[in-house]
Amino acid sequence: MKTLQSVPAIQGDVPGCRAPRARLARAVSRVARAVAARVGRWAGLAALGAALLLPACTILPKAEPLDVYLLPAIAATPATATQAAPWSLRIARPAAGVHLSGQRIVVVPEDNRVSVYKGAGWSDPAPVLVRNRLLDAFRADGRVKSVSSDDKQLQADFELDSDLRAFQSEYRDGRAEAVVRLDARLVRTATRRIVASRSFALRAPAPDTAVPAVVQAFGAAADRLAAEVVEWTVREGAAAR
Repeated sequence: MKTLQSVPAIQGDVPGCRAPRARLARAVSRVARAVAARVGRWAGLAALGAALLLPACTILPKAEPLDVYLLPAIAATPATATQAAPWSLRIARPAAGVHLSGQRIVVVPEDNRVSVYKGAGWSDPAPVLVRNRLLDAFRADGRVKSVSSDDKQLQADFELDSDLRAFQSEYRDGRAEAVVRLDARLVRTATRRIVASRSFALRAPAPDTAVPAVVQAFGAAADRLAAEVVEWTVREGAAAR
């Protein structure tokens, strides 16, 4: 009976392979170094990315919490006229500069320096607040029955176009007051011709410099502005007809 013989360890050249063992070892070494270099490069990039992300998490400013305010209003007194105007009116959002186009409550603490109240903002951009206050005033007044806003772009005989020049608080002798300025134009929509124009400027003092008190002053100034604009528009619209 034949016995199994152990297979000796391979030494020297591998049968059927021309490369000697030394050349094979060098090739394996080169591959190992290339793999190590690539792994090291990716590890370095990963470490660099992590290092960049860590500061970003700590230096980005947190969103400032805001107290959001509605523009206060008092109940408007309806007009005593029994007959409504036979023409329709569309009220457009006033145009405004950058500092008045947002929802922050603007304050001018001194000449030529514009700032905002920290932690406080309006429920809508200032031009929208003014347009909506005018719209509410015309509807409450009742002398112009057909009133709409530029959101719907409905047909109308006249359009009330305007520029909002000021919607801010200012300080006089250390006391805050709300200031609203509006350049208004009554435009015949069929011809885009301006039939009347007028500038309005209203001020209302605040009882103190706290933001809620200043907000109440804004409401009083906006109410007075709306009342004057309604009277002027009704008169000029009737004359233009």
